[in-house]
Amino acid sequence: MRRWIWWLCISLVQAESRAEALCPAWSPARAEREIGQLQAQLHRWDRAYHQQGISPVRDSEYDSLLARLEQWQHCFTPHQPRPAAALAAGNGALHPVAHTGLRKLRDKSAVAHWMQHKSALWVQPKIDGVAVTLVYRNGRLVSLMSRGDGLRGEEWLAKAKYITAIPQQINTGLNDVVLQGELFLTMTDHHQAREGGVNARAQVAGAMMRREHSPLLAHLGIFIWAWPDGPASLSGQLSQLALWGFDLTRQWSQPVRDAEQVAQWRERWFRAGLPFVTDGIVIHALPVQAGRDWQPGQSSWSAAWKYQPAEVSSEVRSVIFTTGRTGKTAVVLDLQPVQIEDKTVRRVSLGSVARWRLLNVIAGDQVTITLAGLGIPRLERVIWRVAERHYPEPPAEDRYTATSCLSVTPDCRMQFLARLSGLSQKNVLNIPGMQRNNWQRLLQGGDITHLFSWLTLTPEQIAASAAMSPERAQRLWHQFNLTRQQPLRHWLSALGIPLPRKALAALPDREWSTVLARTEADWQQLPGVGNILSQRIIAMLQEPQLRQLIRFLQQQGIPATSSVLRMSIVKNGQTETKAQSEQAGDKAKQQSKDNHHLVSQ
Repeated sequence: MRRWIWWLCISLVQAESRAEALCPAWSPARAEREIGQLQAQLHRWDRAYHQQGISPVRDSEYDSLLARLEQWQHCFTPHQPRPAAALAAGNGALHPVAHTGLRKLRDKSAVAHWMQHKSALWVQPKIDGVAVTLVYRNGRLVSLMSRGDGLRGEEWLAKAKYITAIPQQINTGLNDVVLQGELFLTMTDHHQAREGGVNARAQVAGAMMRREHSPLLAHLGIFIWAWPDGPASLSGQLSQLALWGFDLTRQWSQPVRDAEQVAQWRERWFRAGLPFVTDGIVIHALPVQAGRDWQPGQSSWSAAWKYQPAEVSSEVRSVIFTTGRTGKTAVVLDLQPVQIEDKTVRRVSLGSVARWRLLNVIAGDQVTITLAGLGIPRLERVIWRVAERHYPEPPAEDRYTATSCLSVTPDCRMQFLARLSGLSQKNVLNIPGMQRNNWQRLLQGGDITHLFSWLTLTPEQIAASAAMSPERAQRLWHQFNLTRQQPLRHWLSALGIPLPRKALAALPDREWSTVLARTEADWQQLPGVGNILSQRIIAMLQEPQLRQLIRFLQQQGIPATSSVLRMSIVKNGQTETKAQSEQAGDKAKQQSKDNHHLVSQ
């Protein structure tokens, strides 16, 4: 069980250079405080787990925090001995054969490499339960022992009589039979891909740890995955185990030749209905060492390829405040990169400043992340908070508004860039291929001063500002010119006027003068526009900067009705004729001189 395998986490901090890179920049006093606080919490969880049979946190979260404690200790107290995992009071018997644990393989390539030069390979589901040792002496069960730290475990023999899946007697002429396996919660048609772990391991551990009898014991199964000093052949082991009543091992052991077959079984078991919860697969090879030579962490004949967890834990590196195009401030957590399914997650959005304050999360805290719909990272919970709390200051609530940052200033770059990025959307100005990073490069060139000044850029200016080839700049200039034909409602969206989609679709206006002449009653004739929204729209349209942008668009002849911008239809799509392009280019160059600095903050 993971609380008793302290030694596994040491492998996470073996590389010195990596350890140094991950060490917090703390004073010795703070390091002592943070380590002490986390140590005390882990000790409380251990005590609840080992003495009361309850698990206050998820296994993966406990393991993550235990690894973090090991990392901190490696950083600040590398020469101090680490405490051993605490077993329940009064217990700690030696295993007749140590539990070696499993080497973890990251992917199919690692599996293929591990399988090289090995023979008699087979694969089994990696059952998510509680590891135990069973000892039979002259055929009678004399010990059922928890895995513990791999060398010593707790004696649970008194619970064995309630677990009907464990034979109390086996027919054998051997003096001693030592088996290692997994106690698990029996399930009916459990689909790992759909249902996940359902906290099965903690339920099993709780039933075994409680002093009183638990009805759950009758619903436990046993899966034998190792017979130290058993028959040399796989078939010999499986046949004998089945005769003794451990037939699950034969049912769920499949011979494999290569990593491709391993991957197929892994995927099949991940999606099929199973009688237990799993968290991956285990690959075994023969021969193995004699049982007397088994040591924790030294198995070369078994390895695990785990499923990607639905939730992972990560450390918050910093809290970032971002300003969107409407002026609202959002909070993003910058994380130590973690892998969830096929995604590397580096950031997660929290939403508003109010939610961030409610969650009370800062740099150094440990959080659990999952993927929501469309693969978007989502914060599930904060699992650990550092003792010393330093909160960054968010922007003032009224600093940015729906009409601020319509031009470039040092304080407005974030909102202004968000406004530019929003222009590319299909339901706004529809500028294909113009992503945020492209706008950023263009903005860094210094030729954009207000929200629509890119309309006056020449292909040469675009190429110089965005550091792109002349051909690509020409195509982008062409895309910019196509926006002139967008209907008036799209330009209203580009300005940030908060009209509902149905209202925009119903808007009959074709000229700016008509829009500006609308009264509150006129706006309220549109679907979804009520009294408050109509007042807000009129107030926005009176803002001086926004009025300047509208005048600029009027001077540009936008929305365009001129024949200069009409398109000629060709077989492969729509494009401008050469003459039209030259005319539009000449016009843009002249307007660039007149209007480049029209709007200022």
